Amino acid sequence: MCGMPQQPVRSSPTRAQRPDASMSLITNVMDHSLDDGYAEAAARKKSQGEGGLPKTLRAKLGLAAGLVLAALVVTVGAAQTRAAAPVVAKERQELIDRIDSETANADKLEGTVDKLRDDVGARQRAALKSSGGSAQADLVGVLSGATAVHGPGLKLVVNDAKEASTGGDGTNPRETSGFSDTGRVRDRDMQRVVNGLWGSGAEAISINGQRLTALSAIRAAGDAILVDNKPLVPPYTVLAVGDGERLSTEFQSSADGLYLHALEQNFGIRATISTEGDVRLPAAPSVIVRTAQPSTEKTEKGTS
Repeated sequence: MCGMPQQPVRSSPTRAQRPDASMSLITNVMDHSLDDGYAEAAARKKSQGEGGLPKTLRAKLGLAAGLVLAALVVTVGAAQTRAAAPVVAKERQELIDRIDSETANADKLEGTVDKLRDDVGARQRAALKSSGGSAQADLVGVLSGATAVHGPGLKLVVNDAKEASTGGDGTNPRETSGFSDTGRVRDRDMQRVVNGLWGSGAEAISINGQRLTALSAIRAAGDAILVDNKPLVPPYTVLAVGDGERLSTEFQSSADGLYLHALEQNFGIRATISTEGDVRLPAAPSVIVRTAQPSTEKTEKGTS
C-alpha cells in the first residue's frame, strides 16, 4: 500500500528579541519621561488659557505696568505741588509781614519803656533832693545807683578763653559745680569779681554799662550772663569808682582777686586791670528808693 508522501513539519519561526529586552524599566522611563500627572496639568492650564504667555513675558508686562503707575503718581503729585505753590508762597509772605509788624511794635514798646524809666529816675532824683538837703540827697543817689557818677577808679575787663573747651570727664570742679564749659566766664565768676570790688572799697560799679545797685542780681540763662535780667556779651567790662590804686591793690590781694587769677592760670580766662583817672557810670534804669522813718509807736505807748 502506497502511503502518502509524508510532508515535512514546519516549525514556526522564533521572533528575534530586542537587545535591550532585559532593560524594560529603563526603556519605559525613556519612552515615557513625562509623568502623566504633569502632562494632565499642562493640558489643563493650556485649556484654561494660563499657559499662553511665557513667564518672562508676563514679568516684563507687570514691571512695565508698575512703572507706568509710578510715573502717573509722580506726575499727579508734581501737578498738585505746582498748583499749591502760589498759596504756600502767599501764606509765607503773610507770616513774614506779620513778624515784621510785631517786631516793629515791640521796638516801639521798648522805646516807651526806656522813656518811662528815664522819667521815673528823674522824679526819684528830684524827690531825693527835696527830702532833706542837697548833700544827703546826692549821697543817697550815689549809693542807691539812682544818679550817674564819675570819678577816679579802675577798669577790669574779663573775657572768655581764646579756645573755650567743652565737656569733660566730670573731675573738674567747675564742671561738677554746674559749669559745662571750663573756658567761659560764668555768672558765679562775675559775682565774685563784683563782691571783691565792693569789699575793696568801690563806691559804684557797672558791668558793660549796666549800673549795679543793692538790688541788682547777676544770673545766668544758658550761656548768657544776665544783670538785672538784661543779657550781656563778653568781654565783660567792669568799671568801679573809687581810689584806683587802692582798689587795684586790695582787689588783687583779696580772695576774689586770687580766684580770678586762678581762672587765668588754670582755664585760660583772660583778665586785665588798669587804673583810670575818670570813669563814668550811668544811673540805674529803675531804682525804687525807700527810706526808713523813726517809729513813734513805742514812745506813744510809753507816755500813755
